[in-house]
Amino acid sequence: MSAQQQSEHPTPAALVLEDGRIHRGTAFGAVGAAFGEAVFSTGMTGYQETLTDPSYRRQIVVATAPQIGNTGWVGSDSPGRDAIAGDVDTLNDNESGRIWVAGFVIRELSPRPSNWRAAGSLADELERQQVVGIAGVDTRSLTRHLRSAGVMRCGIFSGPALSDDADMLAKVRAIAPMAGADLANEVSTDHSYVVAPNAAADLPGAEPGAGSGANGGLTAGAETSGSDRTLTVAALDLGIKSNTPRMFAARGVRTHVLPADATIDDVLALEDGRGVDGIFLSNGPGDPATADPQVELTRQALQRKIPFFGICFGNQILGRALGLGTFKLTFGHRGINQPVKDHRTGRVLITAQNHGFAVQAPACAAAGEYFDTDFGPARIAFTCLNDDVVEGLECAAAPAFSVQFHPEAAAGPHDAGYLFDDFITLMRAHSAAATAGTDASQPDQQKDTADATS
Repeated sequence: MSAQQQSEHPTPAALVLEDGRIHRGTAFGAVGAAFGEAVFSTGMTGYQETLTDPSYRRQIVVATAPQIGNTGWVGSDSPGRDAIAGDVDTLNDNESGRIWVAGFVIRELSPRPSNWRAAGSLADELERQQVVGIAGVDTRSLTRHLRSAGVMRCGIFSGPALSDDADMLAKVRAIAPMAGADLANEVSTDHSYVVAPNAAADLPGAEPGAGSGANGGLTAGAETSGSDRTLTVAALDLGIKSNTPRMFAARGVRTHVLPADATIDDVLALEDGRGVDGIFLSNGPGDPATADPQVELTRQALQRKIPFFGICFGNQILGRALGLGTFKLTFGHRGINQPVKDHRTGRVLITAQNHGFAVQAPACAAAGEYFDTDFGPARIAFTCLNDDVVEGLECAAAPAFSVQFHPEAAAGPHDAGYLFDDFITLMRAHSAAATAGTDASQPDQQKDTADATS
């Protein structure tokens, strides 16, 4: 229901957690029942990007910011995912063609948006897309509970769906847990498409006249020095966000977006059988333990020494390909203020994150130190400064690296945008080495590689 209707005629609602805890509030957006995993996001801004992020499939998001809806909804009639091939729509903040969260939990709904770019209100858009929300919840208390007890199954009930507590709790406990969930195919594109380099691309947050984009990379349409050949990337859509191909397009890269079930043969057949310069694995929902086909594709890429870059789910898949395990975090990392250390440089990044699973660090090596894999030495290149969770991997003998956080985050922060440039440098070095008949892994790590293998 709309913000005005919610204020004038509030409909009772309840958030029921699987441990029996119940939070009462009022309905906004659609009225009914919604089920998923209760997770909290600490971002003060960017709720629209969060709601349209496919990685939130089957999750009910708790916003820790005290008031939500201030900026309304920018781009109610958002195009499908395939429409991102054109110029960036500055009146559209969606990260995909729809809202993916199962439900939305907030403290207070802004009574009206204050944003010249807004096409409507948050409540109206949730109602239009039939997403159930609940307002008036003590989200501070709820977040503290989830931090100690861990994320858990939950349900939002409002209107006719609101029933006695025991009945609602039984329905919550009947839904499947996130552990073991195979969700990438549910959010992936069902056909491949191409996002061409776009010299007119206007990345979100770009500073007019700046020498480099605000996302930390090259200016729109710029080519990396040393070659004017257009690079090509095969991007496996495991839940890809719209800004990822735009980040590549702004750097002069042509991106082939492929369904989640694409194989290495599909990749090698691109560009009229010439293959591509690099492989990218996107973010996505679900348990990485279920991603066996994607792990096999990654192992094939490592064996062939095709430059590889993974983000979020892609980081977990690279970890599995290197022989590392994955595990479920107690409450995960979700928000736009997560500190990460780059052990290659000592630099600290403030990052956007959204993950409930992580790579298990090897017992034989500390962060920054090399450990043996089937594809040569590799290391933990990034860690979270809050809890030492693995935030990125890097191979020494293969041109591959990955990060658990989101350098493509449209809502910011943009500290990690340089990683796209690192990938472009890696692809150009590999291409040049192939032309010269030599071998190149990570061009800036030749000494490190020698040390690791000696």
